[in-house]
Amino acid sequence: MTSLGSASAAPGEIDTGQLVIGETRLGGDVALPVAVVNGAKDGRTLYLQAASDGDELNGVGVVQRVVPRLDPAELSGTILVVGVVNYHAYQVAEHRNPIDDTKMNRAYPGDAEGTSSERIAARTFDVATSADLVLDLHQGSTSRMIEEVRVRCGGRHRLHSECLELAKAFGAGYVLDQKGPDGQLAREAPDEGVPTVDPELGGSVGWDEHSIQVGVEGVFNVLRAYDFLPGSTDRETQVRAAGFEQFGAPTGGLVRMEAELGERVSTGDALFTLTDVFGQEKATVTANEGGILWRTRRLPQVATGEYVCSVGTEVDEY
Repeated sequence: MTSLGSASAAPGEIDTGQLVIGETRLGGDVALPVAVVNGAKDGRTLYLQAASDGDELNGVGVVQRVVPRLDPAELSGTILVVGVVNYHAYQVAEHRNPIDDTKMNRAYPGDAEGTSSERIAARTFDVATSADLVLDLHQGSTSRMIEEVRVRCGGRHRLHSECLELAKAFGAGYVLDQKGPDGQLAREAPDEGVPTVDPELGGSVGWDEHSIQVGVEGVFNVLRAYDFLPGSTDRETQVRAAGFEQFGAPTGGLVRMEAELGERVSTGDALFTLTDVFGQEKATVTANEGGILWRTRRLPQVATGEYVCSVGTEVDEY
Protein backbone atom coordinates (compact mmCIF):
# COMPACT_ATOMS: atom_id res chain seq x y z
CA MET A 1 0.00 0.00 0.00
CA THR A 2 1.34 3.44 -0.97
CA SER A 3 -0.11 6.59 0.59
CA LEU A 4 0.08 10.34 0.05
CA GLY A 5 -2.11 12.28 2.45
CA SER A 6 -5.53 10.65 2.41
CA ALA A 7 -4.90 8.94 -0.96
CA SER A 8 -3.90 5.29 -0.58
CA ALA A 9 -3.51 2.67 -3.28
CA ALA A 10 -2.46 -0.97 -3.30
CA PRO A 11 -0.54 -2.34 -6.30
CA GLY A 12 -2.73 -2.07 -9.38
CA GLU A 13 -4.89 0.70 -7.87
CA ILE A 14 -5.31 4.46 -8.14
CA ASP A 15 -6.70 6.81 -5.50
CA THR A 16 -7.12 10.55 -5.03
CA GLY A 17 -7.34 12.53 -1.83
CA GLN A 18 -5.92 15.50 0.05
CA LEU A 19 -2.66 16.39 1.75
CA VAL A 20 -3.52 18.62 4.69
CA ILE A 21 -0.85 21.23 5.44
CA GLY A 22 -2.57 23.53 7.94
CA GLU A 23 -5.65 25.70 8.35
CA THR A 24 -7.14 28.63 6.46
CA ARG A 25 -8.10 31.90 8.13
CA LEU A 26 -11.54 30.43 8.73
CA GLY A 27 -10.14 27.29 10.34
CA GLY A 28 -10.77 24.97 7.41
CA ASP A 29 -8.09 22.67 6.04
CA VAL A 30 -5.36 23.87 3.71
CA ALA A 31 -5.65 20.67 1.69
CA LEU A 32 -3.68 20.03 -1.50
CA PRO A 33 -5.26 17.70 -4.11
CA VAL A 34 -3.15 14.55 -4.45
CA ALA A 35 -3.19 11.27 -6.32
CA VAL A 36 -1.40 7.94 -5.98
CA VAL A 37 -1.13 5.67 -9.00
CA ASN A 38 0.36 2.39 -7.79
CA GLY A 39 1.44 0.13 -10.64
CA ALA A 40 0.69 -3.56 -10.71
CA LYS A 41 4.41 -4.21 -11.20
CA ASP A 42 7.44 -2.96 -9.29
CA GLY A 43 9.45 -0.05 -10.61
CA ARG A 44 10.61 3.48 -9.95
CA THR A 45 8.64 6.27 -8.28
CA LEU A 46 7.90 9.52 -10.14
CA TYR A 47 6.77 12.64 -8.30
CA LEU A 48 4.76 15.14 -10.35
CA GLN A 49 3.61 18.53 -9.09
CA ALA A 50 1.95 21.63 -10.55
CA ALA A 51 1.12 25.24 -9.63
CA SER A 52 3.80 25.93 -7.07
CA ASP A 53 3.40 29.40 -8.57
CA GLY A 54 -0.31 30.01 -8.25
CA ASP A 55 -1.00 31.63 -11.64
CA GLU A 56 0.93 29.02 -13.66
CA LEU A 57 -2.03 26.87 -14.60
CA ASN A 58 -0.81 24.89 -17.61
CA GLY A 59 0.72 22.29 -15.28
CA VAL A 60 -2.69 21.79 -13.66
CA GLY A 61 -4.04 21.18 -17.16
CA VAL A 62 -1.37 18.53 -17.66
CA VAL A 63 -2.31 16.77 -14.41
CA GLN A 64 -6.01 16.97 -15.35
CA ARG A 65 -5.31 15.13 -18.60
CA VAL A 66 -2.56 12.72 -17.51
CA VAL A 67 -4.12 11.13 -14.41
CA PRO A 68 -7.31 9.84 -16.11
CA ARG A 69 -5.19 8.19 -18.80
CA LEU A 70 -3.06 6.20 -16.35
CA ASP A 71 -3.96 2.53 -16.01
CA PRO A 72 -2.31 1.01 -12.91
CA ALA A 73 -2.60 -2.43 -14.49
CA GLU A 74 -0.15 -1.33 -17.21
CA LEU A 75 2.14 0.62 -14.91
CA SER A 76 5.44 -0.48 -13.40
CA GLY A 77 6.25 1.57 -10.32
CA THR A 78 4.39 4.43 -8.67
CA ILE A 79 3.35 7.96 -9.60
CA LEU A 80 2.75 10.48 -6.80
CA VAL A 81 0.95 13.68 -7.80
CA VAL A 82 0.28 16.99 -6.07
CA GLY A 83 -2.06 18.74 -8.49
CA VAL A 84 -1.89 22.21 -6.89
CA VAL A 85 0.97 23.12 -4.57
CA ASN A 86 0.45 26.83 -3.87
CA TYR A 87 -2.97 26.54 -2.23
CA HIS A 88 -3.55 30.18 -1.32
CA ALA A 89 -2.13 31.70 -4.53
CA TYR A 90 -4.15 29.31 -6.70
CA GLN A 91 -7.37 30.46 -5.02
CA VAL A 92 -6.81 34.02 -6.21
CA ALA A 93 -4.81 33.23 -9.40
CA GLU A 94 -1.73 35.06 -8.14
CA HIS A 95 1.93 34.13 -8.55
CA ARG A 96 2.94 34.46 -4.89
CA ASN A 97 1.30 33.07 -1.78
CA PRO A 98 -0.73 36.05 -0.50
CA ILE A 99 -0.60 34.76 3.07
CA ASP A 100 3.14 35.40 3.41
CA ASP A 101 3.97 37.17 0.11
CA THR A 102 6.34 34.37 -0.86
CA LYS A 103 7.20 32.80 -4.21
CA MET A 104 6.82 29.12 -3.43
CA ASN A 105 9.53 28.02 -5.83
CA ARG A 106 12.08 29.90 -3.76
CA ALA A 107 11.01 28.28 -0.48
CA TYR A 108 12.45 24.76 -0.82
CA PRO A 109 13.40 22.67 1.11
CA GLY A 110 11.01 24.51 3.41
CA ASP A 111 10.46 24.50 7.14
CA ALA A 112 7.81 22.33 8.82
CA GLU A 113 7.39 24.96 11.56
CA GLY A 114 7.78 28.04 9.34
CA THR A 115 5.55 30.31 7.28
CA SER A 116 2.65 29.07 5.16
CA SER A 117 4.86 28.67 2.07
CA GLU A 118 7.69 27.08 4.04
CA ARG A 119 5.33 24.50 5.52
CA ILE A 120 3.88 23.58 2.12
CA ALA A 121 7.39 23.43 0.66
CA ALA A 122 8.59 21.18 3.48
CA ARG A 123 5.74 18.68 3.06
CA THR A 124 6.01 18.52 -0.73
CA PHE A 125 9.82 18.36 -0.54
CA ASP A 126 9.50 15.29 1.68
CA VAL A 127 7.33 13.65 -0.98
CA ALA A 128 9.63 14.73 -3.83
CA THR A 129 12.77 13.40 -2.19
CA SER A 130 11.10 10.04 -1.50
CA ALA A 131 10.84 9.56 -5.29
CA ASP A 132 13.37 8.51 -7.92
CA LEU A 133 12.51 11.27 -10.42
CA VAL A 134 10.73 14.64 -10.15
CA LEU A 135 8.85 16.76 -12.68
CA ASP A 136 7.94 20.22 -11.35
CA LEU A 137 5.56 21.77 -13.90
CA HIS A 138 5.75 25.52 -14.52
CA GLN A 139 5.12 28.09 -17.25
CA GLY A 140 6.19 31.63 -18.11
CA SER A 141 3.41 33.17 -16.05
CA THR A 142 2.34 36.37 -17.85
CA SER A 143 5.18 36.33 -20.41
CA ARG A 144 5.18 34.61 -23.79
CA MET A 145 7.77 31.84 -23.83
CA ILE A 146 8.81 28.78 -25.78
CA GLU A 147 8.15 25.38 -24.26
CA GLU A 148 11.35 24.29 -22.53
CA VAL A 149 12.73 22.23 -19.67
CA ARG A 150 15.01 23.81 -17.08
CA VAL A 151 17.93 21.96 -15.54
CA ARG A 152 18.72 23.99 -12.43
CA CYS A 153 21.29 21.96 -10.48
CA GLY A 154 24.34 23.47 -12.21
CA GLY A 155 26.94 21.95 -14.52
CA ARG A 156 29.23 20.76 -11.71
CA HIS A 157 26.52 18.95 -9.78
CA ARG A 158 26.93 15.19 -9.39
CA LEU A 159 23.44 14.66 -10.88
CA HIS A 160 23.85 17.11 -13.76
CA SER A 161 23.99 14.41 -16.44
CA GLU A 162 20.98 12.60 -14.94
CA CYS A 163 18.96 15.82 -14.94
CA LEU A 164 19.97 16.52 -18.55
CA GLU A 165 18.83 13.03 -19.54
CA LEU A 166 15.50 13.55 -17.78
CA ALA A 167 15.05 16.85 -19.63
CA LYS A 168 15.88 15.12 -22.92
CA ALA A 169 13.39 12.34 -22.17
CA PHE A 170 10.65 14.92 -21.56
CA GLY A 171 11.37 16.19 -25.07
CA ALA A 172 9.98 19.73 -25.17
CA GLY A 173 12.63 20.63 -27.76
CA TYR A 174 14.49 23.27 -25.74
CA VAL A 175 16.49 23.03 -22.52
CA LEU A 176 17.79 25.85 -20.32
CA ASP A 177 20.83 24.39 -18.59
CA GLN A 178 21.59 27.08 -16.02
CA LYS A 179 22.05 26.85 -12.26
CA GLY A 180 18.93 28.16 -10.57
CA PRO A 181 18.49 30.36 -7.52
CA ASP A 182 18.38 28.93 -4.02
CA GLY A 183 15.00 27.57 -3.04
CA GLN A 184 13.92 26.11 -6.37
CA LEU A 185 12.78 22.50 -6.18
CA ALA A 186 14.82 21.66 -9.28
CA ARG A 187 17.87 23.13 -7.55
CA GLU A 188 17.37 21.60 -4.10
CA ALA A 189 16.06 18.07 -4.78
CA PRO A 190 19.18 16.98 -6.72
CA ASP A 191 21.19 17.75 -3.57
CA GLU A 192 19.17 14.92 -1.98
CA GLY A 193 20.02 12.57 -4.84
CA VAL A 194 16.84 12.94 -6.90
CA PRO A 195 17.07 13.99 -10.58
CA THR A 196 14.63 16.88 -10.95
CA VAL A 197 13.69 19.15 -13.83
CA ASP A 198 11.41 22.12 -14.26
CA PRO A 199 9.38 21.99 -17.50
CA GLU A 200 8.29 25.52 -18.42
CA LEU A 201 5.16 24.97 -20.47
CA GLY A 202 5.02 28.09 -22.58
CA GLY A 203 3.73 31.35 -21.25
CA SER A 204 0.23 32.73 -21.09
CA VAL A 205 -2.26 34.23 -18.73
CA GLY A 206 -4.36 31.29 -17.71
CA TRP A 207 -4.66 28.20 -19.84
CA ASP A 208 -2.94 27.40 -23.15
CA GLU A 209 -4.02 24.19 -24.85
CA HIS A 210 -0.94 23.82 -27.04
CA SER A 211 1.43 24.13 -24.08
CA ILE A 212 -0.70 21.74 -22.01
CA GLN A 213 -0.46 19.12 -24.77
CA VAL A 214 3.32 19.55 -24.91
CA GLY A 215 3.34 18.85 -21.18
CA VAL A 216 1.09 15.78 -21.48
CA GLU A 217 3.31 14.33 -24.20
CA GLY A 218 6.38 15.13 -22.10
CA VAL A 219 5.07 13.28 -19.06
CA PHE A 220 4.23 10.19 -21.13
CA ASN A 221 7.63 10.40 -22.84
CA VAL A 222 9.24 10.20 -19.38
CA LEU A 223 6.98 7.34 -18.31
CA ARG A 224 8.01 5.30 -21.34
CA ALA A 225 11.69 6.28 -21.23
CA TYR A 226 12.03 5.19 -17.58
CA ASP A 227 10.01 1.98 -17.98
CA PHE A 228 6.91 3.03 -16.07
CA LEU A 229 4.93 2.21 -19.21
CA PRO A 230 5.64 -0.21 -22.06
CA GLY A 231 6.83 1.14 -25.36
CA SER A 232 9.82 3.14 -26.46
CA THR A 233 10.38 6.83 -27.03
CA ASP A 234 13.15 8.16 -29.24
CA ARG A 235 15.08 10.79 -27.30
CA GLU A 236 15.21 13.56 -29.85
CA THR A 237 18.06 16.05 -29.94
CA GLN A 238 17.34 19.06 -27.74
CA VAL A 239 18.44 22.65 -28.32
CA ARG A 240 20.22 23.78 -25.17
CA ALA A 241 21.00 27.26 -23.89
CA ALA A 242 23.41 27.73 -20.98
CA GLY A 243 22.97 31.51 -20.68
CA PHE A 244 20.09 33.95 -20.61
CA GLU A 245 20.31 37.65 -21.55
CA GLN A 246 17.45 40.00 -20.73
CA PHE A 247 16.62 43.19 -22.63
CA GLY A 248 14.75 46.22 -21.33
CA ALA A 249 13.23 49.21 -23.08
CA PRO A 250 15.59 52.19 -23.59
CA THR A 251 12.55 54.48 -23.90
CA GLY A 252 8.88 54.34 -23.14
CA GLY A 253 6.34 53.46 -25.83
CA LEU A 254 4.93 50.45 -27.65
CA VAL A 255 6.94 47.33 -28.48
CA ARG A 256 7.00 45.79 -31.95
CA MET A 257 8.90 42.50 -31.94
CA GLU A 258 11.22 42.01 -34.91
CA ALA A 259 11.96 38.33 -34.18
CA GLU A 260 9.67 35.40 -33.38
CA LEU A 261 9.83 33.14 -30.34
CA GLY A 262 12.25 30.29 -31.00
CA GLU A 263 13.97 32.18 -33.82
CA ARG A 264 17.76 32.11 -33.94
CA VAL A 265 19.31 35.57 -33.88
CA SER A 266 22.83 36.76 -34.57
CA THR A 267 24.83 39.65 -33.16
CA GLY A 268 23.31 42.89 -34.40
CA ASP A 269 19.94 41.42 -35.43
CA ALA A 270 16.95 43.56 -34.48
CA LEU A 271 15.01 42.13 -31.54
CA PHE A 272 12.36 44.82 -31.14
CA THR A 273 11.46 48.37 -32.10
CA LEU A 274 9.83 50.97 -29.88
CA THR A 275 7.33 53.47 -31.28
CA ASP A 276 5.12 56.17 -29.85
CA VAL A 277 1.33 55.83 -30.02
CA PHE A 278 1.34 57.43 -33.50
CA GLY A 279 3.75 54.85 -34.91
CA GLN A 280 6.83 57.05 -34.90
CA GLU A 281 9.91 54.89 -34.32
CA LYS A 282 11.91 55.85 -31.23
CA ALA A 283 14.52 53.08 -30.86
CA THR A 284 15.52 49.63 -32.09
CA VAL A 285 17.25 47.13 -29.80
CA THR A 286 19.58 44.53 -31.28
CA ALA A 287 21.11 41.27 -30.05
CA ASN A 288 24.48 41.53 -28.33
CA GLU A 289 25.40 37.96 -29.30
CA GLY A 290 23.93 35.00 -31.10
CA GLY A 291 21.18 32.95 -29.53
CA ILE A 292 17.48 32.10 -29.55
CA LEU A 293 14.59 34.44 -28.75
CA TRP A 294 13.36 32.64 -25.66
CA ARG A 295 10.82 34.86 -23.95
CA THR A 296 8.96 38.13 -24.55
CA ARG A 297 6.55 40.33 -22.68
CA ARG A 298 2.88 39.82 -23.52
CA LEU A 299 1.59 43.41 -23.52
CA PRO A 300 3.19 46.00 -25.82
CA GLN A 301 3.26 49.11 -23.63
CA VAL A 302 6.49 49.74 -21.69
CA ALA A 303 8.15 52.38 -19.57
CA THR A 304 11.84 53.17 -19.78
CA GLY A 305 13.84 50.24 -18.39
CA GLU A 306 10.90 47.83 -18.35
CA TYR A 307 11.48 44.19 -19.35
CA VAL A 308 10.86 43.34 -23.01
CA CYS A 309 12.48 40.01 -23.91
CA SER A 310 15.14 37.39 -23.22
CA VAL A 311 17.59 35.63 -25.51
CA GLY A 312 18.97 32.18 -24.71
CA THR A 313 22.73 32.24 -25.30
CA GLU A 314 25.63 29.75 -25.38
CA VAL A 315 23.45 27.54 -27.55
CA ASP A 316 24.28 23.98 -28.55
CA GLU A 317 22.49 20.66 -29.04
CA TYR A 318 22.67 17.37 -27.17
